[in-house]
Amino acid sequence: MNILDDMGLSLSLTYLFSYNLLQFYGHTWIFTNMTARFLSFGEDAQAGTFYFVGVMMGACQLLSLLELFHIADGFEECRLFPRFMQVMERNVHLFLLISLEEFQSKPVVCVQFYLWNILGLLRFESFVFACRLLYPHELFCLIGTPYFKMLWVHQTLSIPVYLLSAVTEGISILHMLPYLSESEGMDSVQLKVPASIYIYSPYILMGWLPLHVLGSSLTVLLLLKERKENLESWNKKLKKD
Repeated sequence: MNILDDMGLSLSLTYLFSYNLLQFYGHTWIFTNMTARFLSFGEDAQAGTFYFVGVMMGACQLLSLLELFHIADGFEECRLFPRFMQVMERNVHLFLLISLEEFQSKPVVCVQFYLWNILGLLRFESFVFACRLLYPHELFCLIGTPYFKMLWVHQTLSIPVYLLSAVTEGISILHMLPYLSESEGMDSVQLKVPASIYIYSPYILMGWLPLHVLGSSLTVLLLLKERKENLESWNKKLKKD
């Protein structure tokens, strides 16, 4: 029975290692590509941000849906609601707003992608944690950094970055309202259950905006609480050691 448990644990860690490594490579590629283009072309690079990195960003955000199953299945020990809000906000904004051709060249898209990538790179600590469990001695001899410091950086910096990202997403919604109002064939949504009902698309966005503000505010509060609990737990562990 112990052998089966060890095999299951090893497979879980290998899967988490592979997932986090893949996400880290994806976000690193996007961040590097955007930075190189910005240094080469300056502000002109903003217009082509979605064209050059949109596919990779979409792949990373779709892949992030697996994180909800990680938490539900017990692979990761963290609160489900904050992660759910972050994952769904990014996917809704990316595939329903930013994917619209009229909106892709806006500077706010470039800013949004940068913030999403910073959040993704800050979550690299979970990848390091998986490495630590698999190869504790070799890894920490290589990087020479205690895990607690990485945890502190992730828990502390990710909250203000997420807050900025949420504000930028709200600005994106406000920027998108005029485009939906002026677009032909995109200004209404038809619902056929139980009868045909047409809903004006800007009204959907205006209804989504307060929900976005409420959900983001609650997410920040839960992230602050989670940070306090995690840091207190690690402080107690360090004192015992």
